[in-house]
Amino acid sequence: MEKNLIDRIKKLKKEKNAVILAHTYQRPEIYKVADFIGDSYGLSKKATETKAEIIVFCGVDFMAESAYILNPDKTVLIPTRLANCPMAAMVDVDGLQKLKEKHPNAAVVSYVNTTASVKAESDICCTSANAINVVNSLEAEEVIFVPDSNLAHYVMNHTNKKIIPWNGWCYVHNKFSPDGLIRAKARHLNAKVLVHPECIPAVVDLADEVFSTTGMINYVRQSPDEKFIIATEIGVIERLKLEFPEKIFFQAPPGGTCLQMKKITLDLVLNALEKEQFKVMVPENIMISAKKAMDKMLNVDGCFGQTKTY
Repeated sequence: MEKNLIDRIKKLKKEKNAVILAHTYQRPEIYKVADFIGDSYGLSKKATETKAEIIVFCGVDFMAESAYILNPDKTVLIPTRLANCPMAAMVDVDGLQKLKEKHPNAAVVSYVNTTASVKAESDICCTSANAINVVNSLEAEEVIFVPDSNLAHYVMNHTNKKIIPWNGWCYVHNKFSPDGLIRAKARHLNAKVLVHPECIPAVVDLADEVFSTTGMINYVRQSPDEKFIIATEIGVIERLKLEFPEKIFFQAPPGGTCLQMKKITLDLVLNALEKEQFKVMVPENIMISAKKAMDKMLNVDGCFGQTKTY
């Protein structure tokens, strides 16, 4: 059954000149049909480089919106309308505008985990892979950072600028606890601890290294270490096990799964290609402003977020 679905998807991709971009948090079977797998930044870059006429984005809603913003002349499809990021919904335009009024000299940095409307209110976007470089590239001494307060705190430790954080969080990364990580380190001696910067500061402080999802994969690829404790979404661990079967990976307790990312299935990808549904659209006035913020991010030196072709 799975092979049949995969074959049909690959056939349709070729017939329709389509490309499938998949976030690392996707189900492992989605990897089998993806042309590129990566983090938010890497996939944003790939979206600007592809020559395909149709982009099928296997990720949550804001990611598909970003692909459309960067490629308004292409058809961008998301396999389900139900793949919504809860953190992106934690920041609203009205609230952001009021915060901007309180801090008129502050630049606004929006994590890509935001709606197009919020990006349009921002000076520049960032991802977990490039947040520090983006913030330090700004002339402003004050920075409003939305919506992830944990990532904002991580950036605070790597800049001299005053960071004004929004009170948002990722429910997956917020679950990881210092006690759980300490127990995991005691259980798996000599394992390298890799932590995502969306985790709470007390967990980040226990890390050997702090990386975005793609940063973790690149680190493991180059590391002589054989055992790793990973504090991020389960999809990263699944991908690491596929790419590096000779190494051992443990997810930090209590573990975490992004339920919204897992809503995309092979059946839904096939339906998206067959029916060319569901089309992602962003109003032109919002798209123009949001694109300026995203383009600025892509032009910042030192940003990274490589993708892997399958």
